[in-house]
Amino acid sequence: MDNFKDKIAIVTGGASGIGQALCEALGASGACLIVADVNGEGAQQVAAQIRAQGGSAEAFALDVTSAEDVQRLLRETVAQHGRLDLIFNNAGVAVGGEVRDLSLADWRRIVDVNLMGVIYGTTAAYEVMVKQGFGHIVNTASLAGLLPAPFMVPYSATKHAVVGLSKSLRAEAADLGVKVTAICPGYIQTNIFDASPWHKLAKDDILAKIPFKLLDAKDAARLILRGVARNKALVIFPGYARIFWFLSRLSARLIAPLERKTIKDFRASRHE
Repeated sequence: MDNFKDKIAIVTGGASGIGQALCEALGASGACLIVADVNGEGAQQVAAQIRAQGGSAEAFALDVTSAEDVQRLLRETVAQHGRLDLIFNNAGVAVGGEVRDLSLADWRRIVDVNLMGVIYGTTAAYEVMVKQGFGHIVNTASLAGLLPAPFMVPYSATKHAVVGLSKSLRAEAADLGVKVTAICPGYIQTNIFDASPWHKLAKDDILAKIPFKLLDAKDAARLILRGVARNKALVIFPGYARIFWFLSRLSARLIAPLERKTIKDFRASRHE
């Protein structure tokens, strides 16, 4: 995509999953990448792979729950490259289980990474972009940020917050030259399911109950970048995600049967 050639772009959570796929696609498009991830070694590997294929990439070990680390990343990026064109606030974690089985520590972890991490990245980038008069902030939310997601309530809560943050800032930022997009994918083939704790639920049982084929992360990255290039407020995919979102906007009653079925199926897998 020529839209990203020579753009200075930061991708958090860039060592795996959607983040890695975004880095690879951006690198192939000629962007100058900063691959940021709490897994510094993984970030180095992704950056090295992009360079080996003729792209431009460097790695940064980043814990998005540290506002100071995020601000340092932005300072160093601007000091080195003179500007910031894009930031993909993509790092995220999940936890599965009924709310009655979760601890406050589960909630804090999800909020710290999925919400505060996005806030830190958004505000630090926004300060830079307002001063330079241009830039694009891309925040990874989820279909669970548009619809109810029983058995993933903390995750859904943070993703709803990311959607609200992004849509509201988009309106506020438009006259200042800054674009904001929220990404709302359905089920994607990443390691988030393997990396997430599942309380009183068997991960394999839950995965077997997902009624849709998981979309490959590379295909997700392609759809995300297409939506970003078009400056869409929300990038919702694949097709079933757009259908459910449309139905929910018509009437919550239209998706209520799906919610009840999900709860029934997942609760059948719950164990003490």
